[in-house]
Amino acid sequence: MISERDGELVLGIMGGSGLYDLDALEDLRTERVDTPFGDPSDVLVTGTLDRVRMVFLPRHGRGHRLSPSEVNYRANIFAMKKMGVSRLISVSAVGSMREEIRPGDFVVCDQFFDRTRGRPATFFEGGLVAHVAFADPVCPDLSRWLVETGLERGDRMHSGGTYLAIEGPQFSTRAESKVYRAWGVDVIGMTNLPEARLAREAEMCYATLAMATDYDCWHETEDDISVTAVLDVLRSNAARAREIIQCVGKKIARERTCGCAQALQGAIVSDPAQVPKGVRESLGLLLGKRLGGGVGNRKD
Repeated sequence: MISERDGELVLGIMGGSGLYDLDALEDLRTERVDTPFGDPSDVLVTGTLDRVRMVFLPRHGRGHRLSPSEVNYRANIFAMKKMGVSRLISVSAVGSMREEIRPGDFVVCDQFFDRTRGRPATFFEGGLVAHVAFADPVCPDLSRWLVETGLERGDRMHSGGTYLAIEGPQFSTRAESKVYRAWGVDVIGMTNLPEARLAREAEMCYATLAMATDYDCWHETEDDISVTAVLDVLRSNAARAREIIQCVGKKIARERTCGCAQALQGAIVSDPAQVPKGVRESLGLLLGKRLGGGVGNRKD
């Protein structure tokens, strides 16, 4: 395993549709990681780029074997944490819900709206309860570095926006698409929740690099969404997303000054004496020494 120590930066990349690997990495090796939540989507690939350690995981598995509902999000995030990742970039294909976000554009989202159903969305259960703050669900620093990198390269970047997460795997009906537009969301996808929630519980910096591939089915003059059209845009977008990621590591500061690393501070409300030993042990990587003190200070 690798770890973030002595100022070493370990950057995690969660690859989505169309992004299954990273070229240009040196010292490549693969790691099969066990977690208390089962197997992650695939083996993790580690390597070095410009003295930045990177860990890559295709969330759908190589060959795109897993639907959005089948992805083991808890195992994926836990595996990244176990590999020493403190910053995590999620690369995701999305549909655009706004005219000005054109297919081929990138959106660095800053909000999420959850329409998924029944996906495990927390590490903390079975006798251990934590309520982390999630009002601002992405890391402002990591998001800013992504935007700056894309703009410097000349990519069409949109800073900020709401990502609507639907269950899938079907695309939206026309009625749903029009309602979502009325809600004021900016893009629509199927994977960034519960991923972002779990990254916050794991005290990782998290940011989304969303790749717009289509206009969903709300647009009156554009063709309705199809897998063929999506894949055509992805082939171009994935290459540019890969280049952005390979450049952004040069901007990232080694020390974190955001609040992501303290997300669990005061969030655990369970009495430490009542937490089952098995739960305490399985979540030790996330908890550190936090159960050694008192219970959290939040009241119901």
